[in-house]
Amino acid sequence: MTSSEESPSFRLAYVPGATPAKWVRIWNERLPDVPLTLVQVSAAEASDVMRGGEADAGIVRLPVDRTVFSAIPLYTETTVVVVPKDHVVTAADEVSVDDLADEVVFHPLDDVLGWEQPPGEPAFERPATTADAIELVAAGVGLLLVPQSLARLHHRRDLTYRPVVDAPQSSVALSWPEDATTDLVEDFIGIVRGRTVNSTRGRTAPQAQAKRKQPDAAAGRQKPAGKKPAAKKSTGRNPRSGSGGPKGTGRGKPRRRS
Repeated sequence: MTSSEESPSFRLAYVPGATPAKWVRIWNERLPDVPLTLVQVSAAEASDVMRGGEADAGIVRLPVDRTVFSAIPLYTETTVVVVPKDHVVTAADEVSVDDLADEVVFHPLDDVLGWEQPPGEPAFERPATTADAIELVAAGVGLLLVPQSLARLHHRRDLTYRPVVDAPQSSVALSWPEDATTDLVEDFIGIVRGRTVNSTRGRTAPQAQAKRKQPDAAAGRQKPAGKKPAAKKSTGRNPRSGSGGPKGTGRGKPRRRS
């Protein structure tokens, strides 16, 4: 028996910047008797939390170890550069990596963009977290490149951001341990994929198919009563002759006299 069957609840991990609220709302509407618990984790912790059974699935950042986890990509985020509001970068609607070549760009230890060396001049040391790097940007000592959701998460009135058109991007996915695809995980997959409550996909398919077959089976056992077609009355006439006599004796076309 799986943990989800032993305890009628579903635990969903999610990383900073992910917004599972819409899916949680649909879950609560469809499965009101199965509480969904959100587990906030860092991007680096997500895999260990799911592997250790502390969450049934997670909204995580790719990549994940595909030998251990299944994953359904959800969306890819725009990368932005976070800058003070009075920075020269704000004069443009978007920038390129080359535009930042002369800037100090922070590379926090919890970076999720996956590059070995960000553009620009490296800072004296790497901030421990994205939140720490945001504080340094606000102090006017450098810039920071992050997925747009993290820029929004750490929003400050004295900071703004611009898209970086050629920077690496971060993709977000629904992931879960491949050997622990429970019924509740299948339910959440259906919600994320936009299946309706009456969808025949997933674990509910056999039940739906059975419901569709029931009327057909009933029809096979008892056909609906109907009126028999009325028998045609015999007139005694041969339909080919046009008269009641034997074939060939009835009136035909008049013959022309010679």
